[in-house]
Amino acid sequence: MCRIRAAPPVDNRGMTQQGDTGWWDRLYDGAAPDTAPAPTPDSLDERYDSAAATTAATPAAAAPLDDPAPVAVPAPRPRTGHVGSRPPTYEPEPTALPAARPGALGDLVPDTVLDGARYGACTLRAASVRGDSARFRGEPRRDALLTARFGQGEAALVLVAVAAGTRAADQAHLAAADVCQWIGETVGRSHARLSEDLRSGRGGDLRSGLQRLTDRTYGKLRARAAERGLAPDAYAAGLRCLLLSADPECRARVVFGVGPGGLFRLRDGSWQDIEPPADPLPGTPGTPRTPGTSVAGEEEEDDGLTLGLGLAAAPGRPFVEAPPPPPAEPFRFRASTARPGDVLLLASNGLAEPLRGAPALAGELATRWTGAEPPGLAAFLADTQVRVTGYADDRTAVAVWEA
Repeated sequence: MCRIRAAPPVDNRGMTQQGDTGWWDRLYDGAAPDTAPAPTPDSLDERYDSAAATTAATPAAAAPLDDPAPVAVPAPRPRTGHVGSRPPTYEPEPTALPAARPGALGDLVPDTVLDGARYGACTLRAASVRGDSARFRGEPRRDALLTARFGQGEAALVLVAVAAGTRAADQAHLAAADVCQWIGETVGRSHARLSEDLRSGRGGDLRSGLQRLTDRTYGKLRARAAERGLAPDAYAAGLRCLLLSADPECRARVVFGVGPGGLFRLRDGSWQDIEPPADPLPGTPGTPRTPGTSVAGEEEEDDGLTLGLGLAAAPGRPFVEAPPPPPAEPFRFRASTARPGDVLLLASNGLAEPLRGAPALAGELATRWTGAEPPGLAAFLADTQVRVTGYADDRTAVAVWEA
């Protein structure tokens, strides 16, 4: 973008530049040039035309003779913008910003959040993107994403929290942000014990402890709804969390939460839907896991390493003395042992639904991620934004590549 600054009509000594033929001599105290200066264009269009003509008439700088030979750069891996016979109706990029209020600028959320890390034997990628529908209507992203590390060295604990606000609620994005913050605070206060249980394979302790922490989080969410004068279902959000250990010898991967979403595993080129089972009754630990189904609907064989990591649980140790009432939806928990080459994908409902309902999307991501190095942040963001007609909600994806 160029700026054109018009000369003032009168100089510092009161000399007008139009109608005064001696202004050049008096300004520079020298002889006038052989040729008179070009007249100043009167209109803005003429000024832009003059600038363009001057630029075109200026010869380009010659390339230096000692220019190095061009370096061969491999062509980037092709990435499709959508799958299916036609692109979605909405535009692929943001169009309208959400409405802002001067006194509540802290309530604004960015269109996209992107993060990543590498700990132990795994590489982590996480992205949360406003859906096509929200981008078109100028609505805020209702999904929230939190990535946090607690502790140091091999005892460090990595938490990734994904929350999705209720679609019909005006303050859904605030509820999702609150849930992520509060579960992060409670996990952070107990990270030393959680890390020890994760590295020791105490699945029973992890399940009961994380359920108590989740119940406490949802108790605070109901209290916040009352503070705002809202019904509990008007200030609500689903929650999915992933726990990883920084210990390279620890292959345990724990997922827990409440509400809709999805958990998938890419193994040997095929997706498996390993959604954690819901507790039949709140507070019921140790429910046996039933075999899941793959995205294609085929039966998945239980690897025998879930819900306990293959080890006996130590005596339970409550994380809080008096847990609050549980959330309205059942608690979900799964602990598994990863294998080299696996890709674990934790997704909000906006991505879980098209993965289950659009085989073309599942196939595209399987092709990109099977047997490949973990993508960089920009490439991962592009992968998670492959669009499908009929699915326009926010998308949040957390993926773990196992070395």
